[in-house]
Amino acid sequence: MPHAIWKGQISFGLVNVPVALYPAEAPAELQFHLLDSQNLARLKYKRVNEVTGEEVPMERIVKGYELDSGEHVVLSDQDFENVDVEATQTIDIQDFVDLAAIDYIYFDKPYYLVPGKKAEKGYVLLRETLRRTGKVGIAKVVIRTRQYLAALIPQGNGLVLNLLRYAHELRDFNEFDLPSKDFSEYKISDRELEMAVNLVNTMTAKWEPEKYHDEYRDKLLAWIERKAREGEQVQPPERAPVKPVAEVVDFMELLKKSVQEKEKARKSQEVPAKGGKARASRKKAGGAGK
Repeated sequence: MPHAIWKGQISFGLVNVPVALYPAEAPAELQFHLLDSQNLARLKYKRVNEVTGEEVPMERIVKGYELDSGEHVVLSDQDFENVDVEATQTIDIQDFVDLAAIDYIYFDKPYYLVPGKKAEKGYVLLRETLRRTGKVGIAKVVIRTRQYLAALIPQGNGLVLNLLRYAHELRDFNEFDLPSKDFSEYKISDRELEMAVNLVNTMTAKWEPEKYHDEYRDKLLAWIERKAREGEQVQPPERAPVKPVAEVVDFMELLKKSVQEKEKARKSQEVPAKGGKARASRKKAGGAGK
């Protein structure tokens, strides 16, 4: 079980619920070290003073905020704590809103909230209240040295604290040159649109997140394991040929082929199932006649 990165309380109205915050993500990135190719020794980073060129010990390192003038304002750990000590231990719910009202682009990073000792009643009360009302709590919380906006969401038997992006952290779509005219202005025919909709309907499936895998990571890990097992003299896997990019794209033909391939694949999956049922029926009928 991971370590709690934060402990405090949820506050809504006059109700306070002690909780601990745990990462919901389990990073699966492969970790690599920088090595010296001559002896494969690991390289270490040094914190060097850019003026003197000398290495600076940790006890002399401080945090500084650069002003427009190029000068720095030095901040100590005490400075960060003095801004708002009380807020660093509280998930302070500001409002309750409909989950559907929050655009997906605002969601940033999920954490699991676990109740503290003897805090189950308040925890369950908040969880069930959110579930019955269909609302989520919009809260502010300070984690380490930064204040975050977050959504408190019921999930299963628990509560998820999903950090949100502030509105000022998102770029305005109007900054970009996006196609904003009617689709007919881009020579898209009704037939092409109909075929595209048909393709989407053909590819529509139930959301099952566990069926999706990071194929690149899996292949890279397998390659690393093979090199470790067989040594350096290993032939690299053949790369798939890069498909040339056509200058003129026939969207209608591509859509037709895509729909045909998906329908063919779906039928091939259905045939064994039907054949199996038929064989099972004949077997059962044969057994009944004995």
